[in-house]
Amino acid sequence: MTTVPYVEAHRRIARKRLTGFALLAGVIAYLVYIFFAFDMPGLAQRVRLDNAAILLRDTYSHRIQVTRDNRRDTTSVSVDGERNGQYPADRWPDWVQNAEGGTAINLTHGVTVRYEDDAVRMAVPDYGQITIIPAQSGIELFTPDGQIPEWISASDTRVAITRPEGRLTVTKARTETFRYFLGWPLFFFTTDSPFHYMTWTELARSALSSDRIVADQSNLSAMWHDFWYNPMWRHNAVAWAIFETLMMAFLGTMMGAMIALPLAFLSARNFGPSMPIRFAIRRVFDFCRGVDGLIWTIILARAFGPGPMTGALAIMLTDTGSFGKLFSEVLETTDSKQVEGLRSTGANALQRGRFGVIPQVMPVIASQILYMLESNTRGATVIGAIVGGGIGLLLTQAIQTQKDWEDVTYYIILVILMVMMMDGISGWIRRRLIKG
Repeated sequence: MTTVPYVEAHRRIARKRLTGFALLAGVIAYLVYIFFAFDMPGLAQRVRLDNAAILLRDTYSHRIQVTRDNRRDTTSVSVDGERNGQYPADRWPDWVQNAEGGTAINLTHGVTVRYEDDAVRMAVPDYGQITIIPAQSGIELFTPDGQIPEWISASDTRVAITRPEGRLTVTKARTETFRYFLGWPLFFFTTDSPFHYMTWTELARSALSSDRIVADQSNLSAMWHDFWYNPMWRHNAVAWAIFETLMMAFLGTMMGAMIALPLAFLSARNFGPSMPIRFAIRRVFDFCRGVDGLIWTIILARAFGPGPMTGALAIMLTDTGSFGKLFSEVLETTDSKQVEGLRSTGANALQRGRFGVIPQVMPVIASQILYMLESNTRGATVIGAIVGGGIGLLLTQAIQTQKDWEDVTYYIILVILMVMMMDGISGWIRRRLIKG
């Protein structure tokens, strides 16, 4: 009699063991399929870690660029090659000097670059001097040992030297030397502002001084003007873009909530007048919620054109479906005793809903609205990139330029701070509602 249970238990254990091995084999097979279907070997060959390293470095640092026009024999010094970041000839950085016969550039760790009339020379300690001669027939490169190391890329039209101390690029028309520094360039003042060349102590003294640096304007007002209307960082445009993003999220969320709340009463089982009406309204909620907000954005942008209002309408449509489902489920959990008590006093349907239902569900509904507003604040950034409004547009433009990665970092930080601010505000309001 004891043999049968033992055999059955042994059979079940064996079946579970086989099931476990089958699941493991399925997972392994799926991973193998993903490996080849997503072309992982090709991805490993196409990866450019050097470009990734340059982009990563540009997010937290900047480069000062010394450029010589080989055809006009003119030299300029600027931040990231920006016109608004060009240094006057009498205010070059101390590591760039006009020397006899050309320009001398001192990089870090003893590496130097000299722009001469007929050649470019780079001296690298423990390696020697590299000579590059740009000519109409091509670029001639001379190294100490006649070999080309891996940190030099050379062709007949271009020579690029990339080292930790900096970069040197030589073509027939242009010679450029880059030296990197930590921090974001010209964040407060551009080089055409007199305040750019002051230290923090000098700025504080100037702000309190009555001696005006800019005529007809106090020093503090001039500082604020040069900062707020900074042509490179565009702080005024960024602040307006943040405001547009917040208004897009707020307007879309509130319009969706106001439309969904009365429809939720018609779709709730304990308030809906009839089954066909409840079914129809719930399908409308499913349709609005089932189409992603980005799809609504593209459709509405074709219909109404780009703009923040188009983004707000896209958020409204998506949130109408989401709020409708959430609100109707909350309404179905209400206590009917309060409603019946109001009915016994002769209150009509509108009064019963206003004084018997809304007080019960308002904390939950408000919490859902605040949570969706917080989520839409983040989503409005992506929607703004499509409809051409808000911080999302600036972020997309900075990414497309492939050079303003410090701007990309700046905008991402602002988006994170914006979401954190909305999280703090919504959390405070939610706590106030819960405590009454």
